[in-house]
Amino acid sequence: QVQLVESGGGSVQSGGSLRLSCAASVATYRWYCMAWFRQAAGKERERVAVIATDGSTSYTDSVKGRFTISRDNAENTLYLQMNSLKPEDTAMYSCAGDPHYYNCKNGYFRFWGQGTQVTVSS
Repeated sequence: QVQLVESGGGSVQSGGSLRLSCAASVATYRWYCMAWFRQAAGKERERVAVIATDGSTSYTDSVKGRFTISRDNAENTLYLQMNSLKPEDTAMYSCAGDPHYYNCKNGYFRFWGQGTQVTVSS
């Protein structure tokens, strides 16, 4: 059974930094894409960043230049380095992944973690 377990969330003041981790219970080096999503209270889930197996990345506009997604295939771990955090970054952050190219291209992620809460105070 595939499990994704996030960690690293917490409470931080505006301008601070956090590093989220997502540890997989299986080898993910062949997964075509992995991503971080977030959902704030009362809002729809939003894809924050995605990384493909070739290392290419994409970010939502609001986090460009502040967040960095990376993956350590040897450790089967996905990361999200978050700098210059703002109160509007407050949300539940979840990681997701899919092994298949066509699922990734269509925005479908088969495997999901439970999430870790990030709270940024002003």
